[in-house]
Amino acid sequence: MKIYNALLITALITSVCSAEEPKTVIETPVIPKKPPKTLGILILCMMSMVTLPTDAKPPKALRTGKVSQKEQYADSIPKPTLSEVAYGPHERNVIDFWKAKSEKPTPLAFVIHGGGWKNGSKERLSRFVDAPALLNAGISVVAINYRLIKSNSELQPPVRAPLYDAARALQFVRSKAKEWNIDKTRIAASGSSAGACSSLWLLYHDDLADSKSKDSIARESTRLYCAAVNNAQTSLDPKQLKAWTPNSKYGGHAFGMKSFDQFLAERKNILPWIQEYSPYALVSSDDPPVYLYYKGPAPAIGKPQKDPTHTANFGLKLQERSEELGLSCELVYTGAKRVKHKDATAYLIAALKIN
Repeated sequence: MKIYNALLITALITSVCSAEEPKTVIETPVIPKKPPKTLGILILCMMSMVTLPTDAKPPKALRTGKVSQKEQYADSIPKPTLSEVAYGPHERNVIDFWKAKSEKPTPLAFVIHGGGWKNGSKERLSRFVDAPALLNAGISVVAINYRLIKSNSELQPPVRAPLYDAARALQFVRSKAKEWNIDKTRIAASGSSAGACSSLWLLYHDDLADSKSKDSIARESTRLYCAAVNNAQTSLDPKQLKAWTPNSKYGGHAFGMKSFDQFLAERKNILPWIQEYSPYALVSSDDPPVYLYYKGPAPAIGKPQKDPTHTANFGLKLQERSEELGLSCELVYTGAKRVKHKDATAYLIAALKIN
C-alpha cells in the first residue's frame, strides 16, 4: 500500500508540473517563486497518505473513545495521611494510610478490595467500611492494592499473588507501627468478596513471619486480631461448593482453571493447593473471631442460589465449622434476626475500640 501511494504521488506531481501554463500576452513564461497553490495542496495531501497509509490503525484511545482513568475515592473519604506508599516492587504493591488522632497507639482496620482478584482498587474503600466512622472511633485505616490474577497467571497457583501480597502489606504496616502510631496487636482485616476471602485466608493461615530472615519486614507477624468481611467466599474447594450450592461457578480461576467443570474435574490433582489457600480448610481452634455479612437472603444449603458467588451458604458453613471448634463467628444476612452488629464497621468499632 505504501509503494502504491508513493507511485501515485509521483505520477500526480509529474502531471501537475508538466501541465501547460495558461497563455498570456508575455511570450516568455514567468517562473513563479513558489509552487502553484494547487501543487502545494496536492503535495501535502499526498504526504499525509505516505505518513499514514490507509491500512494503518489510529491510536487505541481514538478507536474506542475511552481514556483509562484511575479510580477515585468517594467524596466521603478524607484525604489519606499517606498515599501510594510502596510495600513491594510491583506497581500495584501500594497502600494508602489514614492516621486516627490519638496520643496512644491506635487499632487498625486493614482493608482489602474485592473484584475477583482480577480487578478493583483500594479507591473502592467506601464499599467495604465506613472509614470516617472508624477514624472518629480512634481506629486508623489502611487500604491496599495487590497484584491481580490476570497479570500474573504464570504463578502457580495464580491466587498466590494477591494473597501473599496481602500478607506482605500487613507485615509492612506492622513494621511502621511506631512511626504511624499503630498498635500492632490490634489489627483487623476487612473487605468484600475476593477481598473478604483474602482476609479470611490471613485470619486462619499460620503465621508467615520468618524470624530468621535478614529482611526486617519479613520478620513481622501476619496474624490478625479479628476480621469483619462482606459477601465472603469461605471455601475454594469445588466439591464443597457444589454440595453447599449446586449452581456454584466461582473459584476455578484462583487455580488457573477456565471453568467450574474443569475446576471440579481437576480437584484431586490440585488438592494440596486447595488445602493451602481455601480459608475453610485452614480453620483451627486457636484462630481469632470473625464477622460475616451477606447482602442476600438466608442460607439454603443444597439449593441453587440467585447469586451463588456471594450466597450466605458460605457464611453458614463457616459458622458451623467455627462452632465445632469453639470459635466466635457472627453471621448476618438480609432478614436475619437478633443482629448484634448491623455491619462490618459496627463490628470493627466494637471489637477494636480502646476505651
